[in-house]
Amino acid sequence: MKRENVVEMFTRLREFNPKPSTELDYTSPFELLIAVILSAQATDVGVNKATRRLYPLANTPQAMLDLGEEELKRHISTIGLFNAKAKNVIATCRILVDRHDGHVPRNREALEALPGVGRKTANVVLNTAFGEPTIAVDTHIFRVANRTGLAKGKDVRTVEDKLVRVTPAEFRQDAHHWLILHGRYVCKARKPECPACLIRDLCGYRLKTPASA
Repeated sequence: MKRENVVEMFTRLREFNPKPSTELDYTSPFELLIAVILSAQATDVGVNKATRRLYPLANTPQAMLDLGEEELKRHISTIGLFNAKAKNVIATCRILVDRHDGHVPRNREALEALPGVGRKTANVVLNTAFGEPTIAVDTHIFRVANRTGLAKGKDVRTVEDKLVRVTPAEFRQDAHHWLILHGRYVCKARKPECPACLIRDLCGYRLKTPASA
């Protein structure tokens, strides 16, 4: 995609949604971290339903450890892979307490050392909790980046690196949110809603759905 089209694309997305944010409910970096860990292969809606019950009981690393793995499982049992996620959350909380004084580190290496935290999760926390201009690539962003021609790549790291390069600095902080929301609600996997798309004329996707589809 040409640079002028990239600028125009993000300008339109910003005008439509000036202050985008995650759809996960959280009030602290720790709550966000846990919500993102729980969101793997799960919907934000499902995670929010669980954390609304969980966080009033345990919203700090020590409180989560005091709650215990079995009780945590009970509160997140509606979320996919809850057994493995509960184990990772408890292990993560132990590291936060033992190595980081109960705080979520503002450091990629330290974040990625936490159980259940990969590069995507670290990028979300750095961006959303700490204001770093990172771009986390999930399935929605991977799809949008490739379909539109914004940043084509066969794997998420390639797409992430390209997105960081091609996204102008003024848009980088919010780019992750604009792209994920666009992929979730407009540029859908099975049937993209091209007639309603803000950036249809800038997009390089060859199989755009017509208005009558």
